Amino acid sequence: MKIEIDRDVCIGAGQCALAAPKVFTQDDDGFSELLPEPGDALAGPLVGEAARACPVQAITVN
Repeated sequence: MKIEIDRDVCIGAGQCALAAPKVFTQDDDGFSELLPEPGDALAGPLVGEAARACPVQAITVN
């Protein structure tokens, strides 16, 4: 699974980190980023939920 965060679109709402806290976090500026080693959480259903929860659709999951 490939996850991309468009940092030009991200507004730092944090919905992805709330939906999938084992995969997403927020950097020091408040923008979303992937955790370094999310492990098995990448394959879980919460990743798709995090992408859907993004208010500006900055996350794509392939």
